[in-house]
Amino acid sequence: MLGHMLSYIRKEKKLTKAKIAEDSNIDTGHLTHIEKGERNPSHKVLKSLCKTMNIPYSQLMYTYDKEFTEEHKNYELESRIGYDKILAVDILDDFIECPTYASGANIAVKMTDDTMEPRIRKGEYAIVEFNSPLNSRDIGLFFYNNKFYIRKFIARKDSIALRSENRLDIPDITIDLKDKFYIIGKVVGVYVSKK
Repeated sequence: MLGHMLSYIRKEKKLTKAKIAEDSNIDTGHLTHIEKGERNPSHKVLKSLCKTMNIPYSQLMYTYDKEFTEEHKNYELESRIGYDKILAVDILDDFIECPTYASGANIAVKMTDDTMEPRIRKGEYAIVEFNSPLNSRDIGLFFYNNKFYIRKFIARKDSIALRSENRLDIPDITIDLKDKFYIIGKVVGVYVSKK
């Protein structure tokens, strides 16, 4: 996924491999191997590539051990990963223990409604791993038209949608390419507060 993202960003910024390689002080062939996913760059090389492309380093770090599937590529999900954005948090609630089964977790988000019950109940924390690609029916944290959602990711034949787990009265959110939509991460677990 890291190489795929670097290639996507380079093309989106209309930069050539030769220019990126030269400015990052690496061989063009090495960059080609990285973009194809045949090699992972060292942290030093990744920092240099990010600096050259004028993008934050930490966001791409989250993609190091992730893989894009053909389905992800078909839905062009790389365009929905906010590689140049960071999450802005308004209210901090508490620290929680990071579950051992979710060692890649980055944040815990408290559910404020019952839309994902019984999987995630109101008041429980969704454990989220940033920039993790989603498969159909995975639960994720999303930013859609200026609101945050924890919903089930649904890959349809011609579109993607966000679905409530238990509320039949809440219609699916069908994502249009024109919509302001980002996949923040995948819900990898649930934490029940002992308070």
